[in-house]
Amino acid sequence: MTRAVGTRANEPSACPCGSGPAYAACCGRFHDGPQRGLAPTAEALMRARYSAYALGRDDVLLETWHPSTRPAAIEPRPAGLRWLGLTVRHHETTGPDTATVEFVAVSKLGGRADRLVEKSRFVRVADRWFYLDAAG
Repeated sequence: MTRAVGTRANEPSACPCGSGPAYAACCGRFHDGPQRGLAPTAEALMRARYSAYALGRDDVLLETWHPSTRPAAIEPRPAGLRWLGLTVRHHETTGPDTATVEFVAVSKLGGRADRLVEKSRFVRVADRWFYLDAAG
């Protein structure tokens, strides 16, 4: 992963979510600065959360997790875990303040690739999107 000079030592030049723009212009703006946590859509928040996982930004993950389902802490990641890519399969607005995002996230640990397939539920409270949980 190419690194650029940024405000954090681990800030990449390309956005981990794979949408194309540089990290600072993509998910980075929802991780730090005046737009922190203010993704305009559930899909944008999903992408920002994936990037937060990829970069180890537990602070962002907890802040964007709805208080009713938020854990006290993020479980430690296994040493050597690498997130390799995100594919958003489907984004659906399910109500005026609810949405779902189905995605595939690929990771690698110890030479073995793994795919996480999830349909996540999101809720908007006071114009701010939050991750709620994985739809059952």
